[in-house]
Amino acid sequence: MKLSILMPVYNEEVRLPEALKQALSVDYPCEVELVVVDDGSKDRTPEILAGLDDPRVRLVTHPRNRGKAAAIRTACDEATGEYMVILDADLEYDPRDIPRLLEPVLEGRAEVVYGNRSFGSHSSFSFWYVVGNKTVTLAANMLYNCYLGDVETCFKLMPVDLYRSLDVRDKGFGIDPAVTGKLLRRGVRPYEVPISYRARTRAEGKKITWQDGVKALWILTRERVRRPPAGAGR
Repeated sequence: MKLSILMPVYNEEVRLPEALKQALSVDYPCEVELVVVDDGSKDRTPEILAGLDDPRVRLVTHPRNRGKAAAIRTACDEATGEYMVILDADLEYDPRDIPRLLEPVLEGRAEVVYGNRSFGSHSSFSFWYVVGNKTVTLAANMLYNCYLGDVETCFKLMPVDLYRSLDVRDKGFGIDPAVTGKLLRRGVRPYEVPISYRARTRAEGKKITWQDGVKALWILTRERVRRPPAGAGR
C-alpha cells in the first residue's frame, strides 16, 4: 500500500522546516509520498520548499491563494497513493501518530480511520475551544446515531478514491464536518485511534472561532437531510 500525505501550506515559513523534517523522519510501515501544495504563499515558504531534496516529496504551487479546501483538492488530485491523510504544517499534529492510523487498515480491520484527540491544559488553548469541539461532535452523533469521539480532527485516513468521490466543496474549517457528514450519510463509520495534539494559541496563529462551530453544525445538518449519492454505501 502507498500512502499520500497531503500538506496544504500558506505563509508557514516559521513552522514549515520543522513540519517537513518531522513528516519525513517517521518510520512508516508502507511506501509514502508527501504532496505539498503551496497555496500562493508570500513569505519565504516557496524558498524553503524549493530547497527540498527528497524523492518522496511532490510539490505543487497555486499562483494565488485559493484557500485550504482548494489546496487539499489539488493535493488529492495529484496523489498517487491508494490512501491519503491530511497533515497541516502548523505542528499541531504529530506525524509519528500516522503509523497508528495505518495499523487498522493494514490489518484489514478498517477502511477509514480517524485520529481521536485528547484535550488537556497542555494541549488546548482555551476552554471554549474544547466545548465547541465537543458540541459539534455531540451534534454529529445525535444526527447520525453514531458514537464518534472527535469529528473535527485533521487526521482522517481513507482511500484516495473515496475522498475524491465525496466531492467536498466547503471552504476553510468547513471541510472536516463536511467529510464526516458525507461519510456517515453513506453509512461509513470511521475507526478511531488516540493521537497526540497541541493547539496553537491566538498569538501563534490559531484562527478558528465560534462562527466556525456554528457553520459546522449547519454543514452536518445539511448533509444529514441530503440523499446519499447513487451507488453509495462503502
